[in-house]
Amino acid sequence: MNLRNIVIERNANIGKNVHIGNFTTIENDVVIGENTWIGNNVTILNGCRIGNNCQIHSGAVLGGIPQDFKFNGEYTLLEIGNYNSIREFVTINRGTASKGKTVVGNHNLIMSNVHIGHDCFIGDHCIIGFSVGMAGEVIVEDHVNISGLSAIHQFSVIGRHSIISGISRIVKDVPPFIMAAREPLSYVGLNVVGLKRKGFSSDKIEELKNIYRIIFQERRNTTLALDLIENEFEQSNERDLILDFIKNSKRGIVKGSFS
Repeated sequence: MNLRNIVIERNANIGKNVHIGNFTTIENDVVIGENTWIGNNVTILNGCRIGNNCQIHSGAVLGGIPQDFKFNGEYTLLEIGNYNSIREFVTINRGTASKGKTVVGNHNLIMSNVHIGHDCFIGDHCIIGFSVGMAGEVIVEDHVNISGLSAIHQFSVIGRHSIISGISRIVKDVPPFIMAAREPLSYVGLNVVGLKRKGFSSDKIEELKNIYRIIFQERRNTTLALDLIENEFEQSNERDLILDFIKNSKRGIVKGSFS
């Protein structure tokens, strides 16, 4: 490691083969895994746990104090997994007493100027577009693509394999496997391209289309739509994921688009 113009506090735990750029600060209560690359002017604060083979680019601030009036100085964490690319000027806050930690999984691309608030959970293989703003306690499940300049309300849940268009205002939950766009944010179809890339068969994609036709396009009461799906579609992991997601939604789901 080239330690010129770098501040690494005494108790920081730095793994093997870690590159640290100029003017970077790493505080005491930090763990960084092997083969991670850290650029210039990065700030990694107490409570950060960063995995192996990550890239953290210039100007990122990780583990900042939560921007939440309920935060009272309690000990919390920011946990970042392996093989993540965190681009320029990203800010990710650590947790509060609510959940105790903010979590970013594995193999994610978090583009420049993204903000991820306290107690958020980001799954694996997600793409978070540039300048996305994510309020506290948001859940983003695996294989989600959120396009740039979108704003996500606190406590929102975004289901796996979904894609959200740019400059979106996300105030309701987004069920799995769908494309969401327009204002207000609405279902505009299945994420067919994304599902094909992930190996979903044509039969499975057709099944998902038929399920969401009942939920979003037939103008049914949600409870009746879910009962119909449960009774008329054979049990499958995907069917059950959709049913469980909608039944457990606390904010309600995005609406169908009929135009």
